Amino acid sequence: MPLEASPAVAPLASFRVTPSLSGVALFPRRQTFSLSFPRFRNGAMRRSSSSLAAANSGQALTGVMFRPFEEIGKELSLLPTSPDLSLGRQKYADDVEYNNSYVYHALFTYFDRDNVALKGLAKFFKESSEEEREHAEKLMEYQNKRGGRVKLQSLVMPPSEFDHPEKGEALHAMELTLALEKLTNEKLIQLHNIAENCNDAQLADFIESEFLGEQVEAIKKISEYVAQLRRLGKGHGVWHFDQMLLH
Repeated sequence: MPLEASPAVAPLASFRVTPSLSGVALFPRRQTFSLSFPRFRNGAMRRSSSSLAAANSGQALTGVMFRPFEEIGKELSLLPTSPDLSLGRQKYADDVEYNNSYVYHALFTYFDRDNVALKGLAKFFKESSEEEREHAEKLMEYQNKRGGRVKLQSLVMPPSEFDHPEKGEALHAMELTLALEKLTNEKLIQLHNIAENCNDAQLADFIESEFLGEQVEAIKKISEYVAQLRRLGKGHGVWHFDQMLLH
C-alpha cells in the first residue's frame, strides 16, 4: 500500500535527494530539520495518541489517565432497584479503556472516623484496598517479566465524604463498591481482548487465571451486601451488618 508523508508536527529537518551509484543519497540543504510521520493514503494509519488528540482539540493535558468517579456514573445509574433483578449482572463492553480504580482506602478512613465508627466496614475496605494494591503489583511484575516498562500515572483524588441522605453511608458506599468492581471487570476484559487480538496467549491466560474469576466472585459477594443493606435501611440493622463484617 503506498505511503505519503503527512505534514510535519514541528519544523526540524529538510533534505535534498540525489541519485548515486549505490542508490539514493541524502544531503542536508541547511542545518534545520523537519520531522514527518508516515500515514496510509486511505487514512488507515492515523496519529491516535492522547497527547496529539488533546493538542489538536485544544484540551489541556492533566496527566490523569483514569477518572473512576466519572466512569462509574453509568454503572451506578444501571444498578437495578427492583428486588427481582440481579445486582451482579455484568456488561461485557468491547471498547473500554484499561485502568484500575483505587478508592477503597478513602472509604476505610471514612468509616474509621470516631463520628462514624463502623469498624466492620472500615476493616472490609482496608482489606479491599490492600487486595487491589496487590493486583496492581501483579500486573506491574508481569509487565516487567515480559520486558515492558511500568509508568505510574496520576490518580483522581476520591471524595472524603460518603454519607447519603436517603440511602445512608453503608448502602451508598457498598453500591459505589459494586459499580467500581464492575468497572474493573470491564477493564480486565478489555485487556484480555487486546491480548487475544494480538495473539498473546500468555497474557490472556494470565488475566483469566489471576483476575477474571476472582472478579466474578467479588461482584457476587458485594451484590449480596447491597441487597442486605437495602433490606435493612438506615436503622439499627446497619450496626448488626457492620458487626458481621468485623467478626
